[in-house]
Amino acid sequence: MLTLFANFKGGTGKSTVVFNMAAWRMAQGLDVTVCDLDPQRTLTDVATIRDEDDVGPHLKVVHKLPPKGKAKGDWLIDVGTSDMKSLRAAIRMADHIVIPVTPSQADIWATQHFLEIIQSEHTKTSIPPVHAFINRADPHPRSRENAETLEALESLEILTALPQKLVQRLAFRRSFSEGLAVFELEPNSKAAAELDALARAIYI
Repeated sequence: MLTLFANFKGGTGKSTVVFNMAAWRMAQGLDVTVCDLDPQRTLTDVATIRDEDDVGPHLKVVHKLPPKGKAKGDWLIDVGTSDMKSLRAAIRMADHIVIPVTPSQADIWATQHFLEIIQSEHTKTSIPPVHAFINRADPHPRSRENAETLEALESLEILTALPQKLVQRLAFRRSFSEGLAVFELEPNSKAAAELDALARAIYI
């Protein structure tokens, strides 16, 4: 299965999400490939950190989409909007699209534009499942921004808004710099529990 993690707005934390999701999928015993199409190549960098620190399992990273119908195992695709050609190709190829959305009106607008791009690359019957979730959520349990963003996502067509969210936590920032997923870094943390709940909502 090819899962594209993307949005039309930068700064949504998608690369951190892809890294943690890939590690979570590997921990389930799956054959995982990360397709790093973002010009910043942050996923490639974090894979290098894992290799240099001899952290297993090895994170397999490639920089091209597989030929149509040739992908084996589980693929997670990270692509930035600076490369619209690759983004559109990934949209056409993906079996599943996941949209991280930070809690702001600007991100809702960007998500609406991204949905328009998805629709432009598919017929009504060929659109793959599309999920959106709040990433870098306000840590306050009664955050107005979190609630309003989820409500706005629930009003959008062609996507399913997930109630599970990832809160803005230091563990997620550290996971990238140290080459460890949050459940490897802090197994009993809130961040690890949030990742597990979100991953299960997306994949199970």
